[in-house]
Amino acid sequence: MRTMLVLVRKDFLNFFRNKAAVSLTFIVPFAMIWLFGNIFGVNKSSSGPAGIPLAVVNASDNPAAVKLVEALQAEKSFRVQTEFINPDKSTRPLTEDDLRAMLHQAGAETHFAVVIPADLLSASGFGLHLKILSNPRNEIETQTVNGILQKTIFTGIPQLLGQSLQNSTKSMLGAERYRLFNGAIAGAVSKAFGGDKEQIQRAIEAGDFGFGAPSKSGGPAAATTDANRSSPDFLSRLIRIETEQVVGAEVKSPFATSIVGGWAMQFLLFAVSASAAALFRERDAGLFQRILAAPVTRAQILWGKFLYGVSIGLFQLLVLFFAGRLLFGIEVEKHLGLLVLVCLFAAAACTSFGMLLAAIAPNAEAANGMATFLIMLMSALGGAWFPISIMPAFIQQFSKLTLVYWSMEGFSAVLWAGNSFVQLLPILGILGGITVVVMSIAVWRFNRGKIFE
Repeated sequence: MRTMLVLVRKDFLNFFRNKAAVSLTFIVPFAMIWLFGNIFGVNKSSSGPAGIPLAVVNASDNPAAVKLVEALQAEKSFRVQTEFINPDKSTRPLTEDDLRAMLHQAGAETHFAVVIPADLLSASGFGLHLKILSNPRNEIETQTVNGILQKTIFTGIPQLLGQSLQNSTKSMLGAERYRLFNGAIAGAVSKAFGGDKEQIQRAIEAGDFGFGAPSKSGGPAAATTDANRSSPDFLSRLIRIETEQVVGAEVKSPFATSIVGGWAMQFLLFAVSASAAALFRERDAGLFQRILAAPVTRAQILWGKFLYGVSIGLFQLLVLFFAGRLLFGIEVEKHLGLLVLVCLFAAAACTSFGMLLAAIAPNAEAANGMATFLIMLMSALGGAWFPISIMPAFIQQFSKLTLVYWSMEGFSAVLWAGNSFVQLLPILGILGGITVVVMSIAVWRFNRGKIFE
């Protein structure tokens, strides 16, 4: 038994000497639990997403339309934008043309917009008219936003429906009979529940039937409690909501198109990190000393490794996208040229990340430990696992710092939005900038490190 305890003690000592093993066992799980807890809003005062960008255009001059905009602004799940910022920092109200340009823009945060048209209320019929524009790049995000939008719209429009009913009644009865009709209703309400008849009549003609919170006196608001609990099916017959998919409407396999890029990036990061960690095995085998004995410089070794990683990464990404083509029908051939370009820049950024890990880690085990943690972190923050818009606002601020986010933006811009080369330039520029900065730091560290000794 003593011998077994000594061996167990030996294993524990070896384990705690290995910082990579300790981090993978304790630190990485702790960090990921914290990350997922914040992403899914554990212990938040209110559940659900927050801060999803939503653009709103109000083209109606009806005062109640302003209340609908305010209801959308009050919904914590949305971050509502109603103004366009000019180059000189001045602002003006958004227009529908602005919304379409925003939804088409590469790398844009806004994927959903609501238009309140001028004909919000029909002059002769009963019902409302709204329009929803979308760029539904992610199915989870789309279903979430649609559900919250319907809830907000259906609970924020009682007065609009009341005005629509009044317009319809006035058109059917004529002005004089319409006035007498409302007077009779106001008199009955005043007699049954109390209150001033003329004030009640003015409220009825304004479309206010008391759909708000029940009144303390048990007046008209209390009498319409059941109306507040009208089913969405009933309301959907009264509200005509036009839905228009502005971007990606012709994509044959939308769900696969939106997620395969995230999977591919995660696999690529693990592949290039393992390839970069091979530098330590070559060092331990004495390979670098033999190569440096020839007319070869350290910089040439490093850039050779970089070109190798980019080549393997590019090939891996293309293989995975063509696998998506065979399995799920992703339209690869149609956008092959620009897709190869984005894959090239993404592979370069991933390879520079792997080289940096090898440059700052003391050994292969530490490099693998850091790679596992950082890859999982970037995949979660960058949108490879779930939509960025469902994360808390402070988490979303870090998404744009990851190469996964910008690579997926590039894949979506090509395969989903069908952007041109010029429209892709900002995304390619960011990926190229990440590659240059990270690779420069890696080379600087390599030249001062001991990996070639």
